[in-house]
Amino acid sequence: MVGVKKNRWFAPLAIGSVLLFFYLPILIMMIFSFNDSRSLTGWSGFSTQWYEALFKDREMMKAVYTTITIALASTLVATFMGTITAIGISKSRKLIKELILTVNNFPILNPEIVTAIGLMLLFSSLSITKGFYTMLIAHIIFSTPYVILSVLPKLRQLDADTAEAALDLGATPWQALFKVIIPQIMPGVVSGALIAFTMSFDDFVISYFVTGNGVKNISILVYTMSKRINPTINALSTILVVIITFALILINVVPNMKKKERISIE
Repeated sequence: MVGVKKNRWFAPLAIGSVLLFFYLPILIMMIFSFNDSRSLTGWSGFSTQWYEALFKDREMMKAVYTTITIALASTLVATFMGTITAIGISKSRKLIKELILTVNNFPILNPEIVTAIGLMLLFSSLSITKGFYTMLIAHIIFSTPYVILSVLPKLRQLDADTAEAALDLGATPWQALFKVIIPQIMPGVVSGALIAFTMSFDDFVISYFVTGNGVKNISILVYTMSKRINPTINALSTILVVIITFALILINVVPNMKKKERISIE
């Protein structure tokens, strides 16, 4: 009985310790974003001055705009390219499929620094001025393989006769694609899009090597500010955490609510 009681306490304690280890730094950062002083270790009172300073900081607002714009644009392009490529791979012969998947895995398995240097040399050799568009192209390049890997499992689960049946019933190839195939693989497409957005939003190494002309995303800006204390970073990070948490709740809760509504109707 004593051993059973210990096991009952051990599992929650272990889980709680792991969660505390992961989320305590984030919680501390959020608390100190409301600190009245510039100190990152000593609490001196509640204040929202760093949030006010954040929205008045033109350089930081420009970095936020650049980050969101590039993340959204690269996600849209990478999701479209990755989905179409995955569908093409699923219809290819085994040898071609394995060859393409091997090539597709290179950007994922390569260290980011290798990809970053390779892209930097590519843009330099083509005499392309580094800036916003080179960063956007780089983000599309390294995000697309993740979309392909997210969509392929859903395509393997798809009944191969479904598209052929749609064509036999008079649908055009594009209608079969967008009305039959895409809706069935949509969970994989959404998952790939979320990964692509996260990868782009969070990237530093590749962005740092392919940018220029004063174009900075949030990661590069935070890096340049890392050697001087600036609590506005805490305010910006707190806002990002709140937005991401809210988005995750919507993504996970809304589908479950719809399922419950369907079950109750039936």
